Amino acid sequence: MSTDHSKNQTRNPGDRLTTNIVWALEFVWRSSPGWTLCSAALTLLQTALPLLGIYLIKLVVDAVAAGVAGATPAVTTREIAYLILLSGSVFFLERALVTVVEFVRTAQTHIATDRIYGILHAKAIEVDLEYYENSDYYDTLHRALQDAPYRPKRILDNFFTFVQSAISLVAICGLLLTFHWSVPAFLIVGALPGLLVRFRFAKKLFVWSRTRTLAERQALYFTSILTGESHPKEIRLFNLGRVFMDRFERLRNYIRHETLGLLKQRSVADLVTQSAAIIPVFALYGFLAYRALQRLISVGDLVMFYQVIQKGQTSLGQCLGSIAELYENNLFIANVHEFLALEPKVIDPPQPKTLPASLRDGIVFHDVRFRYPNSDRTVLHGINIRIRPGEHIALVGENGCGKTTLVKLLARLYDPTEGAITFDGIDLRDLSVGALRKKVSIIFQDYAKYPLSAKENIWVGSIEVPRGDERIISAARHAGAHETIAKLKDGYDTVLGRRFENGQELSIGEWQKVALARAFLREADILILDEPTSALDAKAEYETFQKLHQLFHGRTAILISHRLSTVRMADRIYFLEDGNIVENGSHDDLIDEGGKYAYMFEKQAQYYR
Repeated sequence: MSTDHSKNQTRNPGDRLTTNIVWALEFVWRSSPGWTLCSAALTLLQTALPLLGIYLIKLVVDAVAAGVAGATPAVTTREIAYLILLSGSVFFLERALVTVVEFVRTAQTHIATDRIYGILHAKAIEVDLEYYENSDYYDTLHRALQDAPYRPKRILDNFFTFVQSAISLVAICGLLLTFHWSVPAFLIVGALPGLLVRFRFAKKLFVWSRTRTLAERQALYFTSILTGESHPKEIRLFNLGRVFMDRFERLRNYIRHETLGLLKQRSVADLVTQSAAIIPVFALYGFLAYRALQRLISVGDLVMFYQVIQKGQTSLGQCLGSIAELYENNLFIANVHEFLALEPKVIDPPQPKTLPASLRDGIVFHDVRFRYPNSDRTVLHGINIRIRPGEHIALVGENGCGKTTLVKLLARLYDPTEGAITFDGIDLRDLSVGALRKKVSIIFQDYAKYPLSAKENIWVGSIEVPRGDERIISAARHAGAHETIAKLKDGYDTVLGRRFENGQELSIGEWQKVALARAFLREADILILDEPTSALDAKAEYETFQKLHQLFHGRTAILISHRLSTVRMADRIYFLEDGNIVENGSHDDLIDEGGKYAYMFEKQAQYYR
């Protein structure tokens, strides 16, 4: 995966400010338009109520002052009682709105978070296996998973806060201008340095967060080793717990030290700018007191202006703070865009050719060469193979010779670096990927163990089959898994594995039979089995291959195995070495040749004598 985009995101983090903010707002709107409208209405109401409350308090103070000055007591009392009741109602409504707003925004957050996870999952299954060969992809994915669940919603909240505080600020500035034109300017000038500090450190934090991605992923990996189900036996047998704990702690200490150092710098800068912003505010308070003593403003005016300045300072802080947070969240939302910008390379052609209902001429590898992405090592060197319809072939050889890579190319999980693979003369790249893969059923050596029911573990091999279909049990019988499943507590409804409650674990050999059943359920023309009996004992292996021989009838089959005794039934055997086909022929022909295959077969046969 190219890192150019990543570098550009780091070098020019503010270039997409408007685009990112608009994208986030549109995303949240599309996720929950009703909740968004409700949140906007509540925001406007929250903006108006505090200003109304301040004005009512002014009226209360003026009414009291008028009563003290000798106004009719009865009238003044009624006015004050009415104004206090109205002020209390406004205050109560303000507090009630806080609860309502919290509920609305929580609901909105859940909906937006669920939707962004859906988008991330869709992108993750869209990208090619090529991305999984590159650590840059995992960095990009890690950052996206960190920021996607909450950044878009936070941008919406920042936006609403900005609108709310800006409206309040405009109204407050209007009131302050009636007192003196310089008052709003005093407040704004005092707050601007704080905004610049927030901008500066937001960018520094963003850049630092990208450099620490690898350390965070490594720390998470050590956590998975220490707490997951894959390594507990070795960790205890080899006393590795403290080793991995120490490595985790070193990584977390590094991340914490660097992060806190950056936050410390920001805190000091914030303290300085906030201290400087206090000076003009208290100068204004002194000026107001002086004007009141000179009887140029009433006591109610004094109280109102005091409250207005406090509210103005709060609104200005919220307004500038929301701008700073919009800028910061804009930087981090770029991590989400970076992941969503990944494009698959194994894609359908503009006009896919029609795949024949069944193979007529067969499958041909034409001088196929392949090199994994970001690797200089060529895995396959000029492979030429012809597989006739209904033919059964075997790929054998030492580990790393290219056997599994060949079938990955056949299923178009990758495209050849050079050469071509054809189905009935049609290049695989000219076919629909989905249509091609429906023709192929593969069980890899590193098959998945899903924490689902036994029935579903087989059903995932062909999700078009109804979950209650008898073909699921039939596939289990063919794979030799039926007897094992039937003995489980809930039979085919038993959850496999210990990850979830009431799950039941299987042995490696039993899991392999379930995986074989998964492959058999898929009624594909081409059946590919990668080490299908590696975890079975000799007796189970023999029985399985007797069934395989029956299942292969009428289908094109490709078998990969280290055990050469299992490939004797193949029509043709290809022996690979360092990405080259060095021998091919039937079992008997290769034994008669006395070459590499014959030597390996003889070495293995010695263990059974």
